[in-house]
Amino acid sequence: MTGMDHFDFMAPFYDCLAAKPDKGHFQQLLKLPCDGRLLDAGGGTARISSHLSGLITQVVVSDLSYRMLKQASKKPVLPVGSRVEQLPFADETFDRILIVDALHHFSDQHGALRDLLRVLKGGGRLVIEEYDLNHMGVKLLALAEKVLGMGSRFLRPEEISVMIGANGVRAKIEHSSRTTAYIIADKK
Repeated sequence: MTGMDHFDFMAPFYDCLAAKPDKGHFQQLLKLPCDGRLLDAGGGTARISSHLSGLITQVVVSDLSYRMLKQASKKPVLPVGSRVEQLPFADETFDRILIVDALHHFSDQHGALRDLLRVLKGGGRLVIEEYDLNHMGVKLLALAEKVLGMGSRFLRPEEISVMIGANGVRAKIEHSSRTTAYIIADKK
Protein backbone atom coordinates (compact mmCIF):
# COMPACT_ATOMS: atom_id res chain seq x y z
CA MET A 1 0.00 0.00 0.00
CA THR A 2 1.47 3.37 -1.00
CA GLY A 3 1.20 6.59 0.97
CA MET A 4 -1.57 7.78 -1.34
CA ASP A 5 -3.49 4.53 -0.82
CA HIS A 6 -3.36 5.15 2.94
CA PHE A 7 -4.97 8.57 2.52
CA ASP A 8 -7.58 7.35 0.06
CA PHE A 9 -8.50 4.59 2.53
CA MET A 10 -8.67 6.98 5.53
CA ALA A 11 -10.55 9.79 3.75
CA PRO A 12 -14.12 8.95 4.86
CA PHE A 13 -13.25 8.92 8.57
CA TYR A 14 -10.08 11.06 8.68
CA ASP A 15 -11.77 14.07 10.31
CA CYS A 16 -13.23 11.88 13.06
CA LEU A 17 -9.83 10.35 13.91
CA ALA A 18 -7.83 13.57 13.93
CA ALA A 19 -7.76 15.99 16.85
CA LYS A 20 -10.10 18.98 16.68
CA PRO A 21 -8.21 22.00 15.31
CA ASP A 22 -7.48 25.03 17.46
CA LYS A 23 -9.03 27.67 15.18
CA GLY A 24 -7.78 30.55 17.34
CA HIS A 25 -4.19 29.32 17.21
CA PHE A 26 -4.21 29.03 13.42
CA GLN A 27 -5.97 32.39 13.16
CA GLN A 28 -3.15 33.96 15.15
CA LEU A 29 -0.36 32.17 13.25
CA LEU A 30 -1.82 33.18 9.88
CA LYS A 31 -2.66 36.72 10.97
CA LEU A 32 -6.34 36.35 10.13
CA PRO A 33 -8.76 37.81 9.30
CA CYS A 34 -7.58 39.27 6.04
CA ASP A 35 -8.89 39.86 2.54
CA GLY A 36 -7.37 37.46 0.07
CA ARG A 37 -6.85 33.79 -0.59
CA LEU A 38 -5.53 30.97 1.58
CA LEU A 39 -3.94 27.85 0.11
CA ASP A 40 -4.05 24.74 2.28
CA ALA A 41 -1.27 22.70 0.64
CA GLY A 42 -1.60 18.98 1.18
CA GLY A 43 -4.76 19.89 3.04
CA GLY A 44 -6.65 16.65 2.39
CA THR A 45 -10.19 16.94 3.77
CA ALA A 46 -9.73 20.63 4.71
CA ARG A 47 -9.93 19.55 8.35
CA ILE A 48 -8.13 22.73 9.47
CA SER A 49 -8.69 25.27 6.71
CA SER A 50 -12.46 24.84 6.52
CA HIS A 51 -12.64 26.35 10.01
CA LEU A 52 -10.80 29.43 8.74
CA SER A 53 -13.04 30.05 5.72
CA GLY A 54 -14.95 32.89 7.37
CA LEU A 55 -11.71 34.74 8.16
CA ILE A 56 -10.41 35.08 4.60
CA THR A 57 -12.09 35.63 1.24
CA GLN A 58 -11.36 32.20 -0.26
CA VAL A 59 -9.81 28.92 0.89
CA VAL A 60 -8.27 26.60 -1.70
CA VAL A 61 -7.25 23.07 -0.71
CA SER A 62 -4.62 21.34 -2.81
CA ASP A 63 -4.04 17.58 -2.48
CA LEU A 64 -3.30 14.49 -4.56
CA SER A 65 -5.88 12.24 -2.91
CA TYR A 66 -9.15 12.36 -4.82
CA ARG A 67 -11.03 10.81 -1.90
CA MET A 68 -9.67 13.37 0.56
CA LEU A 69 -10.67 16.18 -1.82
CA LYS A 70 -14.12 14.63 -2.18
CA GLN A 71 -14.54 15.05 1.59
CA ALA A 72 -13.18 18.61 1.35
CA SER A 73 -15.76 19.46 -1.33
CA LYS A 74 -18.48 19.15 1.32
CA LYS A 75 -16.98 22.16 3.13
CA PRO A 76 -16.70 25.89 2.28
CA VAL A 77 -13.44 25.45 0.34
CA LEU A 78 -12.34 25.04 -3.27
CA PRO A 79 -10.65 21.62 -3.71
CA VAL A 80 -7.91 21.34 -6.35
CA GLY A 81 -6.11 18.14 -7.26
CA SER A 82 -2.43 18.87 -7.78
CA ARG A 83 1.11 18.07 -6.79
CA VAL A 84 2.51 20.69 -4.43
CA GLU A 85 5.71 20.72 -6.48
CA GLN A 86 3.74 21.80 -9.59
CA LEU A 87 0.91 24.01 -8.43
CA PRO A 88 -1.55 25.09 -11.15
CA PHE A 89 -1.63 28.70 -9.97
CA ALA A 90 -0.07 31.92 -11.24
CA ASP A 91 2.78 33.59 -9.37
CA GLU A 92 1.71 35.52 -6.27
CA THR A 93 -1.85 34.13 -6.12
CA PHE A 94 -2.17 33.56 -2.37
CA ASP A 95 -1.97 35.86 0.65
CA ARG A 96 -1.61 32.97 3.10
CA ILE A 97 -0.39 29.39 2.75
CA LEU A 98 -0.88 26.67 5.33
CA ILE A 99 0.68 23.21 5.54
CA VAL A 100 -0.46 21.06 8.44
CA ASP A 101 1.19 17.70 9.11
CA ALA A 102 1.89 17.20 5.41
CA LEU A 103 5.39 18.39 4.45
CA HIS A 104 6.88 15.01 5.34
CA HIS A 105 4.57 13.42 2.74
CA PHE A 106 5.69 15.64 -0.15
CA SER A 107 7.94 13.67 -2.51
CA ASP A 108 10.11 16.72 -3.35
CA GLN A 109 10.14 18.97 -0.30
CA HIS A 110 12.62 21.46 -1.82
CA GLY A 111 10.54 21.74 -5.00
CA ALA A 112 7.32 22.04 -3.01
CA LEU A 113 8.64 24.90 -0.88
CA ARG A 114 10.01 26.64 -3.98
CA ASP A 115 6.63 26.44 -5.73
CA LEU A 116 4.69 27.44 -2.61
CA LEU A 117 6.84 30.54 -2.24
CA ARG A 118 6.30 31.26 -5.95
CA VAL A 119 2.51 31.38 -5.49
CA LEU A 120 2.73 33.36 -2.23
CA LYS A 121 2.24 37.11 -2.66
CA GLY A 122 4.76 39.64 -1.44
CA GLY A 123 3.66 40.51 2.08
CA GLY A 124 2.11 37.04 2.41
CA ARG A 125 2.69 34.46 5.11
CA LEU A 126 3.51 30.75 4.98
CA VAL A 127 2.81 28.65 8.09
CA ILE A 128 3.97 25.05 8.35
CA GLU A 129 2.93 22.80 11.23
CA GLU A 130 5.14 19.76 11.20
CA TYR A 131 6.12 17.04 13.63
CA ASP A 132 9.46 17.88 15.27
CA LEU A 133 11.97 15.12 14.52
CA ASN A 134 13.97 16.22 17.56
CA HIS A 135 11.42 14.31 19.74
CA MET A 136 11.77 10.56 20.30
CA GLY A 137 8.05 9.97 19.71
CA VAL A 138 8.32 11.57 16.29
CA LYS A 139 11.33 9.39 15.46
CA LEU A 140 9.16 6.37 16.25
CA LEU A 141 6.33 7.78 14.08
CA ALA A 142 8.80 8.29 11.23
CA LEU A 143 9.94 4.68 11.57
CA ALA A 144 6.33 3.43 11.62
CA GLU A 145 5.46 5.37 8.45
CA LYS A 146 8.58 3.96 6.79
CA VAL A 147 7.58 0.40 7.74
CA LEU A 148 4.07 1.05 6.38
CA GLY A 149 5.60 2.15 3.07
CA MET A 150 4.17 5.66 3.22
CA GLY A 151 7.29 7.25 1.69
CA SER A 152 7.40 9.93 4.40
CA ARG A 153 10.54 11.99 4.98
CA PHE A 154 10.50 13.83 8.29
CA LEU A 155 12.78 16.83 8.80
CA ARG A 156 13.86 18.87 11.78
CA PRO A 157 12.31 22.36 11.94
CA GLU A 158 15.77 23.86 11.44
CA GLU A 159 16.16 21.97 8.16
CA ILE A 160 12.80 23.26 6.93
CA SER A 161 13.81 26.81 7.86
CA VAL A 162 17.05 26.44 5.89
CA MET A 163 15.14 25.18 2.82
CA ILE A 164 12.85 28.19 2.96
CA GLY A 165 15.87 30.46 3.37
CA ALA A 166 17.40 28.96 0.22
CA ASN A 167 14.49 30.62 -1.61
CA GLY A 168 15.37 34.05 -0.21
CA VAL A 169 12.71 34.10 2.51
CA ARG A 170 13.54 34.13 6.22
CA ALA A 171 11.66 31.79 8.50
CA LYS A 172 11.27 31.58 12.24
CA ILE A 173 10.51 28.52 14.32
CA GLU A 174 8.02 28.29 17.18
CA HIS A 175 8.18 25.09 19.19
CA SER A 176 4.96 23.88 20.76
CA SER A 177 4.66 22.09 24.06
CA ARG A 178 3.70 18.97 22.11
CA THR A 179 5.77 17.21 19.47
CA THR A 180 5.14 19.78 16.75
CA ALA A 181 6.86 22.91 15.59
CA TYR A 182 5.61 25.83 13.51
CA ILE A 183 7.80 27.26 10.79
CA ILE A 184 6.59 30.74 9.84
CA ALA A 185 7.83 32.68 6.85
CA ASP A 186 6.81 36.18 5.77
CA LYS A 187 7.59 36.93 2.13
CA LYS A 188 8.76 40.48 1.48
